[in-house]
Parts: sequence; C-alpha cells; structure tokens
Amino acid sequence: MTSAWFETLGSREAYRGFSVVRVDRIRTPDGAEVEREVVERPAAVGVVPITPEGRVLLLHQYRQPVRQLLVELPAGLMDVAGEDPADTAQRELVEELGMRAGTLEPLTSFWNSAGWSDERTHLYLGQQLEPAEPPGGYEASAEERHLEVVSLDLDDAVRAVRDGEITDAKTVIGLQLAHLRLRA
Repeated sequence: MTSAWFETLGSREAYRGFSVVRVDRIRTPDGAEVEREVVERPAAVGVVPITPEGRVLLLHQYRQPVRQLLVELPAGLMDVAGEDPADTAQRELVEELGMRAGTLEPLTSFWNSAGWSDERTHLYLGQQLEPAEPPGGYEASAEERHLEVVSLDLDDAVRAVRDGEITDAKTVIGLQLAHLRLRA
C-alpha cells in the first residue's frame, strides 16, 4: 500500500521533552489541507519472560497517563544509540527482573498507535531465564523503583487478558502470541 497520494507540505516542532510533538501539514488526495499532530518516540521492546515451569513474569507498574497500576511485560525504550532491539530486550530484563534470557525469539513488531505516534514496539519471547546483575552504576528511578514482580501461569495470564484484567497493549499482544507459539 502506498502513501504517495498524501503529500506532506511541511512540519513544525510544537514541543520537545520526553517526546517530541510535531505538527504536519498534509494535502489529502482530494486536495484538502489538514494538520496532524505527531508524537515522535524512540522504538521500544517488550519481553514475555517464561520460566522453566511455564510461568510468565510480569510487572505491576504505575502509569501516570491512566493513573493506575497496570500488569505489564518487562519493557523499555530503545534509548541507547545503535543498540539492537534484542540487546535492549536483554537489558530491560536485567534492569527490571534481574534475569537474562538464554533464548530470545522475536514474536512481532507493531505500531503502538499509528494514528498519533511513530513509536514501534518489538516483542520477544524470552526463555531459559537465569539470574543476572544489573550493570554497575545502574539505579532504578521513578516508577521503576516501585515495580512489583507478578508470576502467573501462562494460561492464567491469557485468561486475565480475556477477562479484561490485563489491558496493556504490548502485554495483551505478547501474551497471546507467546501462548500460541508455546501451545502450538
């Protein structure tokens, strides 16, 4: 599918902080000109970490935009220049769980919310987990300092998705795909 028939006429930066908000002026196929706000974000990774006993390790994490604790996969931004997504996934596992995956298999990549952001998430299945120490100098900050690990049977985690108890998008997608792969 091509997007050549939508023409970007110009862009301006409206805000720069944790994210960048830019306003694009575009011409639609019928000649109308419209503005669209776009949030620029680094790509992200998420990992479905499965223990040898078939349990998935998730995190209870506070999220300010929705003002509540969510159950989520270990995840994070690809904010180290030139870092491979799989390396970012391992780094996040170590920082958030104190574990490293012996095997890391790609599950999928998806656009988080293509209607307003360019953020893309790469999901992995992590198995053969082993304890690992965060690198020297690493110190959890803000919300990460208050993470709580949740261990669920994978089938129970997928049931929690179905029942609306787990609602974070990357976690919903990752759990469903990991379940399909491991139960196939």
